[in-house]
Amino acid sequence: MKVTKFINLMVLGLVLTIAASGCRKHPGYMTRIPGSRTDSNPTDNPNSPLIKADETPKANDSGGGIPQGPGHDGWIPNPDILQANTVHFDFDSSVVKSSEKGNVNAVADYLKANGANALKIDGHCDERGTEEYNRSLGERRALALRENLVALGIDPNRVDTATFGKDRPVDPGHDESAWKKNRRGEFIVLTPPPKAQ
Repeated sequence: MKVTKFINLMVLGLVLTIAASGCRKHPGYMTRIPGSRTDSNPTDNPNSPLIKADETPKANDSGGGIPQGPGHDGWIPNPDILQANTVHFDFDSSVVKSSEKGNVNAVADYLKANGANALKIDGHCDERGTEEYNRSLGERRALALRENLVALGIDPNRVDTATFGKDRPVDPGHDESAWKKNRRGEFIVLTPPPKAQ
């Protein structure tokens, strides 16, 4: 009797384990954002706007973080030019607030006037939340700013993104005043490297 109960429990445990591992959901198909990463499984159509994770363009990022976008390896970063246009976000949000649209417009105007330059957008978070969650949120913030710039006529191939999560606070405090400053997207101008002679 005890052996039968034990075997039944083992079989039930095995069935539940198999069922749980088979229930993992995938996001399905996602429309490609040029230069972005996705975990989707697109069709085999080579002309499809959908991409596989292993086909995603790789970016190089000399400034750390987890890079996204086409990458501008060897380009010279200058964080000072657009520092005044840093965009701040609400808690747990990647929505660009209407009060911050002026900063995004100013960045688009700069890029239109300086066609040889590119841009890197760094997404940042406050200290609350797990490292993994904050990296994801920082990525969404950077991509939201990139999409806003593309909507204003900026070529997406000129814009890289990176996420730092909560790793680079501008204010080390542990209160709302500090957290508000740390929830941000920063714009780093990238200038082409000097040509070899």
